[in-house]
Amino acid sequence: MAADVRISFRGMESSPAVEAQVQRRLAELEQVSERISVCRVTLEMGHRHHRHGNIYHVHLDLSLPGKQIVVNREPGRDHAHEDIYVAIRDAFDAARRQLQEHRDRASD
Repeated sequence: MAADVRISFRGMESSPAVEAQVQRRLAELEQVSERISVCRVTLEMGHRHHRHGNIYHVHLDLSLPGKQIVVNREPGRDHAHEDIYVAIRDAFDAARRQLQEHRDRASD
């Protein structure tokens, strides 16, 4: 089942390339669980830091039957989230881990 995807941009312009990356990462999650019905993604550009570039925040909200998975990827001290694609990768990797844990618990 293809998930209903809702992508929001806050403090930044929407980007077809970023939206395509979100779609690719969601397709990978759907290989872990085909039961994802809704995927809400919020991409937010934080405040510009004095010595560093913009920091991106990614919020994922996945709806499955009987389960809600929420991921908030806040930037760490290493400033890796100055690259929106790294922030997206980290958020979807965290969601993958949660989906795998949910799947493993459900099969026990």
